Amino acid sequence: MSGPLVLGIETSCDETGIGIVAGSTLLADAIASSVAEHARFGGVVPEVASRAHLQAMAPTLQRAIDTAGVGLADVDAIAVTAGPGLSGALLVGVSAAKALGLALDTPVYGVNHLASHVAVDRLEHGPLPQPAIALLVSGGHSSLLRVDDVTAEVEPLGGTIDDAAGEAFDKVARLLGLGFPGGPEIDRAAEDGRVVIDFPRGLTSRRDLQRHRFDFSFSGLKTAVARWVELAQREGREVPVADVSASFQEAVVDVLLRKAIAACTDTGVEHLLIGGGVAANSRLRSQAAERCGAAGIQLRVPRPGLCTDNGAMVAALGSAMVSAGRPPSGLGFDADSSLPVAEVQV
Repeated sequence: MSGPLVLGIETSCDETGIGIVAGSTLLADAIASSVAEHARFGGVVPEVASRAHLQAMAPTLQRAIDTAGVGLADVDAIAVTAGPGLSGALLVGVSAAKALGLALDTPVYGVNHLASHVAVDRLEHGPLPQPAIALLVSGGHSSLLRVDDVTAEVEPLGGTIDDAAGEAFDKVARLLGLGFPGGPEIDRAAEDGRVVIDFPRGLTSRRDLQRHRFDFSFSGLKTAVARWVELAQREGREVPVADVSASFQEAVVDVLLRKAIAACTDTGVEHLLIGGGVAANSRLRSQAAERCGAAGIQLRVPRPGLCTDNGAMVAALGSAMVSAGRPPSGLGFDADSSLPVAEVQV
């Protein structure tokens, strides 16, 4: 075990995450989730999330320190998600990081949430290939990136023009009477279903590909599922939840991988990294392995527990920053709810 000891803080949405890494070795990954508090609303409520972060911060930090077997005084640097995310939620994490940095006289790095989802794979599969294409899919983001250096050089190739993939999963799950968050619920329901409904694949026509080759759109797919369910109910037919789930999931996975592999082949990049909460989806993982194998592309996907939001990914990016000699952010930076992905550090 070698390298800088870095503490990472993640509060961009509904998980309070504290991670501790030594170089590329994960020592602790403590998480407190407020998802149960949001479930009755069918989605994340920003004010509820912010209050939950406030309540969870101190005990989650203590749990991470205890698990890692280190003291706060041992930490070489602190990394914190500065954006993008929910403004109030981000402020809790940024304030905690600044307070710790000031009290401990420890450098603080304000980092990009999306770049952290790329960097986390260092903890499982070692140094990141350079360059790599990254497909990041979550409740708030669906992005294709070219990553030449995760600490400084991240180029957006495309993104969602409406709903993100994870958001579509949540909305379709609610439509089918499934729980929140929708991704795991649809994944489980689809296990017993068949792909028998040909739902649309957004932005994949020849005309769309001319303008939006690497962009995503899932709003039309969500609407198509809603209309299919409404018609079945109007005709008095039972809605086959498992089949609808499997068919919807297949449409999402097909579009994500079709465009990700096209990004690799068009740019001549041989490595594809998939991250974000939706990367925990079993169908996406199995199809990615199959399609990348057929295309001669090297695939890297972290284990499901590292795909969802966590402090370990922030610590991983912070560790990479320190190792690369990047200067810290200081204490004057702000949380930025719309931080562009190309801005790896604030």
